[in-house]
Amino acid sequence: MAVIRSGQLSGGERVAAFERGLAARVGMRQAVAVSSGTAALHLALLALGVGAGDEVALPSYVCSALLHAVRYTGAAPLLVDVDPETFNLDAGDLRRRVTRRTRAVILPHMFGLPADVEAVQGVGLPVIEDCAMGLGAGVGGRPAGGWGDLAVFSFFATKVIACGEGGMVAARDEALAARARDLRTYDGREDAAVRFNYKLSDLHAAVGEVQFGRLDAFITRRREIAARYSLALSGASCGLPVQAPGHIFFRYVVRVRGDVEGVIAAFERAGVAARRPVFCPLHRSLGMSQEAFPGAEAAQGSALSLPLYPALSEEEVETVIRAAQEILVASPKSTRD
Repeated sequence: MAVIRSGQLSGGERVAAFERGLAARVGMRQAVAVSSGTAALHLALLALGVGAGDEVALPSYVCSALLHAVRYTGAAPLLVDVDPETFNLDAGDLRRRVTRRTRAVILPHMFGLPADVEAVQGVGLPVIEDCAMGLGAGVGGRPAGGWGDLAVFSFFATKVIACGEGGMVAARDEALAARARDLRTYDGREDAAVRFNYKLSDLHAAVGEVQFGRLDAFITRRREIAARYSLALSGASCGLPVQAPGHIFFRYVVRVRGDVEGVIAAFERAGVAARRPVFCPLHRSLGMSQEAFPGAEAAQGSALSLPLYPALSEEEVETVIRAAQEILVASPKSTRD
């Protein structure tokens, strides 16, 4: 309401305050608020100078937004396999696939589990941490988003904090942040260089600031629910999420064997919306060999996400637990990993 009464609906102090708060939280020099997580990825790549003729490395087992952002720049995607237990990018496979054309790596913290940033940095390429699922996670005592050259965040309705729509680019190098900021808006410029309408409104930023103030409470609630799920499923015939310091459990992903669609249908009958956490690995979308991505194939063939978000009521948590115990403990088509 304060934003509405002020008449400054875009480009005002609420956006600047939101940027400062996030940059301080992750330990970056500056942050640039934008209209979506995909826009943040696009600008991060452009800030690094990625363009036609380049390659950008990214995991195959991830949502298609990363692929789209790479293609927006004119670069080609270099798909990399993942670890089928952590679901994070396999640094060893990255080393095997990188070429002289590879200009950057996009490294997601999948489902809130911190990726091994240092191992990926050892390849010697600029790293863009994708924290769409990892805001508030930690890596070796440092926050996710504070290790790479750049970090990107999403504030879509289903993310760790939500503005409805929105995103952020955070940068260690002020010059990179300045490039992203310059590209964010096209108006009021003397030159005709290509820029974008990627601004975040003050209305969205005001919602984001309130959500940001509740981030620690959100993460505490996520971890509480995850701990209850893990205790309840300790005897289940499925692989449970990796337990690691800094994990925020953006999603609670178990690994089942056998008919994943059948298990999803069983949850549906119990009134629980369990889903595959990634719709389709990118190598399948691009018609590439499934044999070249065994980790991503294993993940797609076994991963199942159970409902986990801070607004779940106690009754809903118990409903998920009862259904999971019945389906995952008793299912003859699942075997423990």
